This record gives sequence, C-alpha cells and structure tokens, in this order.
Amino acid sequence: MKRRKFIKGSAIIGASMVTPGLVGCNSGMLGNATYRKVYRVLNADRTKVGTLPILRAFAGDQNDYVSPYVLFDEFGPVDVKAGDSPLRVDAHPHAGVIPTTYFIEGNGHHKDSLNYDFQIGKGDFMMFSSGRGAIHMEETGQQLFENGGAYHGFQIWLNMPSKYKFIAPTTHVFNDEQMDSIENDNFSAKVILGELYTAKSKVELLSPAFYFHIKMKADGRLDIPTDPTHNAFIYVIKGALEIEGQKALKTNQIALYQRGDSLINIYSEKGAEILVLGGKPLDEVVYSYGPFVMNTAEQINLCIQNYQNGKMGNPDLVN
Repeated sequence: MKRRKFIKGSAIIGASMVTPGLVGCNSGMLGNATYRKVYRVLNADRTKVGTLPILRAFAGDQNDYVSPYVLFDEFGPVDVKAGDSPLRVDAHPHAGVIPTTYFIEGNGHHKDSLNYDFQIGKGDFMMFSSGRGAIHMEETGQQLFENGGAYHGFQIWLNMPSKYKFIAPTTHVFNDEQMDSIENDNFSAKVILGELYTAKSKVELLSPAFYFHIKMKADGRLDIPTDPTHNAFIYVIKGALEIEGQKALKTNQIALYQRGDSLINIYSEKGAEILVLGGKPLDEVVYSYGPFVMNTAEQINLCIQNYQNGKMGNPDLVN
C-alpha cells in the first residue's frame, strides 16, 4: 500500500499582521462603548494546497482568538475551463478535527475512506468529522469539468473537544433546508452554524460555534449579538467594512475580536460580502501536525502510527 506524504507543521503560511487604515471623519458607525474591541487585523495571503490556489488567514496560530476554529482557507476564486484537469488535493488523512467546506460558486468532488463519493455544490456545507482518523480527497467537480465556470468557497477547520478526539469519523452534507436566512434593508444573511436574531441553523455541533455568510447592502449597518465569553472574527470576501475604532477592513482581511462585550458593530458604505465566525473557546492545549489536531504529542504519534498502519483507510482507494 503506497503511503502519500502529507503537509507537516502548523505555522501559518503567508499571513501577515497589518495596521488597518482609519475611516476618519466620514465614519458611518454609531458610537457605543459596549461594542467588542478589535484585537488584531491580518491579511490573508496566497499559497497552494495540492494544485488548488488558496488564501490563508490563519492555520494553527491565534488560538486564543479563533478557537474553536483552527484553520481558515478561502479556495479560489478561480475560473475553470471546461475539460481542464481538475484542481485537486490528493488523498490525505485527518484526525481530531472537522474540516468544513462551504461553496459560494461552482462545485466539488469529495471522496473518502468512509465510502462516501459525491459532488457538493453551490450553497452546500460539508462537515468531515475525522475523529480517530479518516482519509479524503478533494477536487473540482463534474459540473465544472463539463461546463467550466467559477470555483470559489471556504475550507475552515473546527477543532474537536478532547473528549471527542477518538470518536468514529463521519461525513455529512447540509443544504438550505438545514440552514436559515435573514433578509432586510441593511443585509442578507445565511446562518450556516449557530443562530443570528431569529434565524437558527439545524446543524448539530460538538461544542457551541457560529458561522454566518452575510451580504451588507450599501449604507448598511449591523449589530451582531454574541456571547461575550465566546471568540469572534470577521473575514471580508469582497468590498470593505468599517469596524470598531473607525478601522477599515478590506477584501481578504480578517479582524479578530477581544472577548468581554457582546455586540459587534459593522458598517459598509458601498456594500460588502463577509463571513462572521466564532464560538466557545475550547480552552485546551492544541498539538497539531499537518492534518492531525490533538491535545498531546503522544496522541499525534498515535495518529501517525494509525495512518501508517492503514487504520485510517487506504489512500490508493480514495484517489
């Protein structure tokens, strides 16, 4: 059985801290001392996983401000020509973490060692709950191969609480029937995980987390209520926001917020498309080695042994 190499290490690749510009006297914010304060703004910079171009905002760092999430990648946007070879990430293992995939445009092909082999499309949300270990492969989908088009979405990893690290792996795909939405004069929102105002996702989780896809309309203001003890962060897919302190948050930048207050206040002069995520910090030691996210070095070594001994599946049968 051929064992393929997988990415080692957990340090962020290419992301950099920035000093955000100020909006100044043209601020569209409404002052309130109880709004959450911004801790740091980061640029997401380009890299590749397999043949897939990505923008990476964090990976294995910033844990005090992003937990229960541990990695944030935007794949694409990229135009795929009909008949081109798929953009792909070859078969690789995961353990102790839940890679989630959300498609904004196009479609993908997922195959794993749990005998799942399916296409996932625009608006769908997949959770590959790896638990004690499983293997999957990801590539652009059949629809793009036949017709071409845009390929764009996010792979964002949710960490698993320590008591669930070695549960049986599972794969689930959710569509609009399991998620909820809001539409008003200031914004539209898709509630993928958690709840926002009266909208609530039906997707069940191992620990509290939220994940919102929001489109801000021009001259739109929004107060996002959160649990003050939970982490929260915002990523700009396109457009620009004004955030706390009259700071400007631009395309492909991520703002990490401090805990302690509830409301996140944002404003967009010309409109913006964003993701807002966060949840209850796991407050547990994190050991990571490439696709394995555990709580001790011994657990990482066990994952490596289990993979090498074929206990996570055969990568040759997944590719």
